Amino acid sequence: MSTAVRSPHPQTWTIAPAAVGSPEALALLRAYFVEVSDRYYRLHEGRDSTPIEIEEGLADAPSDHLAPPRGLFLIGRYGGEPAACAGLLLRDARTAELTRVFIRPDLRGTGGGRRLMAAVDDAARPLGVARIVLDTRLDLVEARTLYTRSGYAEVPAHNSGKYAEIWYAKDLDGTDRPEPAGAGVHRPDRA
Repeated sequence: MSTAVRSPHPQTWTIAPAAVGSPEALALLRAYFVEVSDRYYRLHEGRDSTPIEIEEGLADAPSDHLAPPRGLFLIGRYGGEPAACAGLLLRDARTAELTRVFIRPDLRGTGGGRRLMAAVDDAARPLGVARIVLDTRLDLVEARTLYTRSGYAEVPAHNSGKYAEIWYAKDLDGTDRPEPAGAGVHRPDRA
C-alpha cells in the first residue's frame, strides 16, 4: 500500500489582464488598501483603520488610471478565484511604474507572487517597457522580499510619494539585477 503525499495547495495560479473597474478588481483593490492601511495605522497608532479612513483613502487614491492606453491591471486567480493583483502605469515610452501589488494573505507562499511578478514582466514588454520602477513602505517586508526575489534592486528616490520610503527598479533586460552576496567585493586576504 502506497501513501500519496498531497500538496497543501493543490490549486494553480493563472494571471491575466482585467478591467480595473470590474467587481473582482475592485474587491481586490479594497482588500489591498485595507491591508496596507491597517498595517500603517497599527504601526503608527496601534489600531486598525476606521471604515471612514478606508473610504476616504480609496476615494483619494483611485486606480482607474491602471487602464489602457496608459495602464494595465492584472488579476491573479488561485483555483479560479480572484486572489491577487498588480497594476502597471506607463510613466514614459520606456518606463512603467508597478503599483497595487497584492496577494491574499492566506495564499502567500503558494507561488502566486512569483507568478504575478513574471506576468507583470511579460505584460510590460509588449508595451515597449524596458524598466519598471516602484516605491513602497519599509514595513511592507513581504512585498519588499517579493520585489528583490523578482530581480528588483533598491535605487535612489524617483518620486516623493507620501508613503514612499524605499524605491526599487528592474531593467527588463536584466542589467539592474543585484549581485549575489559577496560578488564584486575585494578581499585583500584572497588572491
